[in-house]
Amino acid sequence: MPLFMSSARPVPALGRFQRSAGSSARLGTPPGESNILLIRLKSIGDILFTLAAVRVVRENFPDAKIHFLVSAEHATLLRGFADVDEVIALDRAIYRSGQWGAALVNTFALLRKLRRMRYSHVIDFQGYGETEFLAWWTGAPVRLGTAYRRSRGWTYTHRVWRNDDIQIADWNLALIASVGLRIGPVHNDFVVPAESLRAARDFFSSNRLDETKPTLFIQPFTSSPHKNWPLHRFIALASHWQTLGVQVIFGGGPADVAALASVRTLGFPICAGAPMLVSAGVIQLSTLVVGGVTGLLHLAVALRKRVVMLVGCPDCEPGFPFQHRDWAVTAPAGKPVSEIATSTVVAASVQAFAQLASLAPAVKAAGGTEL
Repeated sequence: MPLFMSSARPVPALGRFQRSAGSSARLGTPPGESNILLIRLKSIGDILFTLAAVRVVRENFPDAKIHFLVSAEHATLLRGFADVDEVIALDRAIYRSGQWGAALVNTFALLRKLRRMRYSHVIDFQGYGETEFLAWWTGAPVRLGTAYRRSRGWTYTHRVWRNDDIQIADWNLALIASVGLRIGPVHNDFVVPAESLRAARDFFSSNRLDETKPTLFIQPFTSSPHKNWPLHRFIALASHWQTLGVQVIFGGGPADVAALASVRTLGFPICAGAPMLVSAGVIQLSTLVVGGVTGLLHLAVALRKRVVMLVGCPDCEPGFPFQHRDWAVTAPAGKPVSEIATSTVVAASVQAFAQLASLAPAVKAAGGTEL
């Protein structure tokens, strides 16, 4: 009985599907125990957008060993992917360092491992030239990948043209559905490791924060400056909620510590520079997360936290909150995120807190923690 069946869940329209001569549009079940390789090198948000698709692969191949190839700097993020058995970290920085000897050793070690694993299937969510080559190098009989241009994708056994008009996580689901994987209810669940959650609780304790009180987590910066809402407006939002008794935390990466000096001066706890999984734990302990289009906001969605995402130029943004487009506050069409008024974000956060408060009795009855 074939394990790959037609999708039970409607998926968005794909770009044009093309398969190599002699390949089947449906992927058969490999004999015996199988090894499956998934590839997405970067970045944080885009890796998280594969989470639901990884779950679908697991549901279709319950006995397979699932490996995930990712850039080394994001490897720890995969610890939150419960369905991944092994993470293969690619040290791409070494190729930019000029250490050619080390780069060669690193390359040959990776190529040996990929060939030795004898993968039955490779799914390349990235679609780069280098990831296409690595998929081909494995020798897997089934290689599914995204093609961004006509010069790419010829070594895949199943090639699908990229569709930038749909949300990225939906695209990943549509990609694997195109070859017959059965998609049931979608699960987009990130799991914070226990030690990271303990470290997050230590952060709360050291900053005299109470886990039982409403907490607003603000992620003011993104990886793209043009997607950043002005910091002084985030501070105004924080001050508004602080006066109402809500605890406020500012997050960020190591590079954001200096930029948050003014925030620290005002007495707000700063989580910037903490390990990614500790930040994930802090988000899990928070009530509401507000910020731009960035990885930590997508992580919050995968932690089932309510978010308010600030989106500029919404007509060309594929990174809306997965399954919750209504959680985005958008600038007018074609306008930058700075066009969003502070009062609009305050109103959106008021609505979010009100929704959470209305859900609190049900959460408590189900064994959760009341807000």
